[in-house]
Amino acid sequence: MNILVINCGSSSVKAAVINGETGNNLLTMSIERVLDKPLVHINETTLECPEVGHEAALNFALPLVKEHLGNHTLDGVGHRVVHGGNKFDTPVLIDETVEKAIQDVSGLAPLHNPVNLLGITVARNVFSNLPHVAVFDTSFHQTMPKRAVEYALPKQIREKHGLRRYGFHGTSHEYVAELAAEHLQADLNSLRVITCHLGNGASVTAVEYGRSVETSMGMTPLEGLVMGTRSGDVDPGILLHVAREEEMSMKDLDQLLNKKSGLVGLSGWSNDMRDIIEKSTNGDEDCRLALQVFTHRLRKYIGAYAAVMGGVDAIIFTGGIGENSPVVRHRTTQRLDFLGALINEDKNHDIKLSDDEPVQDFSMNHSRVKLLAVKTNEQYAIAQEALRIIQEKTKVNTIPTIPIAVSGRHIHLTQDAVDALFGKGYELTEKAPLSQPGQFACNEQVTIVGPKNQIERVRVLGPTRPKNQLEISRTDEFFLGVDAPVRASGKVENTPGIKLIGPEGVYNMTEGVICAWRHIHMTPEDAQVFGVADKDIVDVEVSNGLRPLTFGNVLVRVSPKYKLEMHIDTDEANAAELPRYSEGVLNKTKGSAHLLKRKKRH
Repeated sequence: MNILVINCGSSSVKAAVINGETGNNLLTMSIERVLDKPLVHINETTLECPEVGHEAALNFALPLVKEHLGNHTLDGVGHRVVHGGNKFDTPVLIDETVEKAIQDVSGLAPLHNPVNLLGITVARNVFSNLPHVAVFDTSFHQTMPKRAVEYALPKQIREKHGLRRYGFHGTSHEYVAELAAEHLQADLNSLRVITCHLGNGASVTAVEYGRSVETSMGMTPLEGLVMGTRSGDVDPGILLHVAREEEMSMKDLDQLLNKKSGLVGLSGWSNDMRDIIEKSTNGDEDCRLALQVFTHRLRKYIGAYAAVMGGVDAIIFTGGIGENSPVVRHRTTQRLDFLGALINEDKNHDIKLSDDEPVQDFSMNHSRVKLLAVKTNEQYAIAQEALRIIQEKTKVNTIPTIPIAVSGRHIHLTQDAVDALFGKGYELTEKAPLSQPGQFACNEQVTIVGPKNQIERVRVLGPTRPKNQLEISRTDEFFLGVDAPVRASGKVENTPGIKLIGPEGVYNMTEGVICAWRHIHMTPEDAQVFGVADKDIVDVEVSNGLRPLTFGNVLVRVSPKYKLEMHIDTDEANAAELPRYSEGVLNKTKGSAHLLKRKKRH
């Protein structure tokens, strides 16, 4: 199916007709100088637009797409939209309601969203018979935890003005992360990846087990790395000082930070990294400084994000600079050996990415962390996302209900831990069977001791497992004084440990304390009924008979060994006001859940 992808920018427009299944490019179009004598380029043809402005240029150019397609037909239109605010965490089919929602968040991206919306309006008029899909730069980052989202500003101000971190370049970060996982022959859900999108705009993202958990851009694209003309991170006190001393207006500050800073501000000459590297080689000290600050800032973020995730499996370089500059890749990675990332200089120098070879490894063979250059293709990514929506691949069966169980704090133990806590050769004894076949609550209980407090009588679940795993709620986390990440069951690498006390001894877990990722157990037959697959991420509406509550980012786990049931922790159950009607480690509730939509299939 052929998708017209439109990226309507503030002063130019880029578009292409792409086969959403193969990635084949059937047509390219661009409009330059939109606000001053627009020129329309379609394949090898260049035409002058008789009128200026986005609306006039698009109304002139888009009908030409139909003419140049020949016998090919269009099946839909995908639109890049920079900011989706809190409203959009996935691509959506565009209607009047969606257009209004995009308009409502335009204040968060005043230079981008209004022209994005204008492109949508004109395209929907020109291609009125086709479905149109909005794909948001911000949506991939909606999985970031609150600690990564909130600014340290007063709550009243944050809520009044919607001040929070959103992140951008999400389409590219997600696309290259998935491409890298495919190259490594690994499931993205099992990897910790740092993606560096480096171009005139630049950002870096921590992708932990398939989800964005941190990113360098914030509420606007101004935060984070040094960029072509944007400053990136800067002490806010400097802005107050400069505004006073230079008597600058808000408009002046906007121009300073967005148009006159970054590489062009540091070098005093150019925002193009190729020019800066050439002049730095020839002795220009300002260009040398620009290169040093750019790569230092990037390396600092990589180190920070490795710390956030407790390690990293691959570091990815993409975008115009990331894909094409061996100098930037070298300077950034040359001191990352402490992470286990070892650069192969020959491979780095020889990288030539192409559509046939979009991923190349430039790390040493024995490097524990893989260094990868990956060719991004945001237009193809948008076409793929639009195709998913058009083919209704995000739809699920919303009619059947799913029983809900509240998972209280509990612990899974290895036999070594059982021996230490209850005596050598001890076997766990069953108190009551659990709803999931083969699992049971044990008579045995332990005390867990955190840095701040301890919790007694924590139930052990059987049978024994290969790895210790303590599942607690956020309330337990703060009471104990530990920092437990949200993880799927079994993903205990780089998680905190804790001290356990049993009747016969003490055992120190070195890792394994988690807040369980809310999830649904189901059989393959159930999955077929609901229209989902193992490891899908879905939104779920939970009903308690009084008011519904939607839980996002719910993991689907499919196995013949499972029984249909959604598991949430005690904090989530309290938020949904779910009454319990039986006691135990896994408390059944009177609530039920309905699937709303599939967000991502891995």
